[in-house]
Amino acid sequence: MFHLPIGECAVILEDVALILGLPTDGLPVIGMTMSSFEALDAECLIQFGVAPRKSDCRGSCIKLTWLRDLKENLELTDDISIQSIGQYSWGAACLAYLYRALCRASRYNCKEIDGPLTLLLYWAWIRLPYLSPLPREPRSFSLANRWRNWERGDRRYRYLKLAHFRKAFDELQEGQFVWVAYAVDRVDPNIIPPEIYMQSVVWSATVPLVSFECIEWHATDRFR
Repeated sequence: MFHLPIGECAVILEDVALILGLPTDGLPVIGMTMSSFEALDAECLIQFGVAPRKSDCRGSCIKLTWLRDLKENLELTDDISIQSIGQYSWGAACLAYLYRALCRASRYNCKEIDGPLTLLLYWAWIRLPYLSPLPREPRSFSLANRWRNWERGDRRYRYLKLAHFRKAFDELQEGQFVWVAYAVDRVDPNIIPPEIYMQSVVWSATVPLVSFECIEWHATDRFR
């Protein structure tokens, strides 16, 4: 939850669905976790028929470069397992992880932040347009694509310092924060896929968000 001079706000499932295009209504993202390279090696052999080298891993995590290479070279024959990926609520998992990352980053001795920061950044640009660079593709979906390669089109923005943004937040006025960010006068409803709108029934639900051991509360009742 962000406490601004004009009220409380937060990134919610609606933002995840429209900014990143992720499904928000589905099965929870849970399952067995791997605690060793050996377990990871065995699971990859079962799932893909090939295992990563130790240099392709960091602890019990696989580097994205190995997965990208696998995607390019692997012949996908199991359509059922691929289709089942869409049954999970990846949007809820993404938001749970962002909430957890923001919680850790708020500690006085924390100097870094991880998590889906693309979501956080574009949420801020949509809700606080006076702080954002110029969107390059305003009619594209997902909405994050509005600012694809924004560095090439708004070089001035690249040189703004932290002090500039702190001052802007301190002086935030009513009307500068966009509470209804996805109204028809701001986002053309025709660019949003029907399956995204079909899941809108859960966007204001006050429920737990789940991503493996990470469980965070979707407290939309605080500001709905």
